[in-house]
Amino acid sequence: MTIRIINKSKNILPAYETAHAAGMDIRADIDGPVILGPMERKLIPTGLFIELPEGFEAQIRPRSGLAFKHGISIVNSPGTIDADYRGEIKVLLINFSQELFSINSGDRIAQMIIARHEKVEWDEVEVLTETLRGAGGYGHTGVG
Repeated sequence: MTIRIINKSKNILPAYETAHAAGMDIRADIDGPVILGPMERKLIPTGLFIELPEGFEAQIRPRSGLAFKHGISIVNSPGTIDADYRGEIKVLLINFSQELFSINSGDRIAQMIIARHEKVEWDEVEVLTETLRGAGGYGHTGVG
């Protein structure tokens, strides 16, 4: 699949870092370092604009290394970019650690996954089909 993209940043295009990666790393496009304090959140620009085909979305997800090593994540994870959005992709980062964290231009701050999605029509009914699980919710199937 080919997707139209405008890159107004100084960075390379989003890319798969390994042969079987599902997500492409995207990078910060900022004029100078941005410092995230503990529990602080900031919207980080990427300089990227995309044109997705109808029936697709771009999901913006945290990078596992940033989350594990530094406590950096995305507030609305995964963030969704709809096919009709034409604005700049920005990433809403949050610092869950107790340390200051510095973001520099070109840093890989998130990953983007392009995914197909379906549109549904609701069929409002009075009763749903029975299953073995039924209405069992959180923790219903046990620990582990």
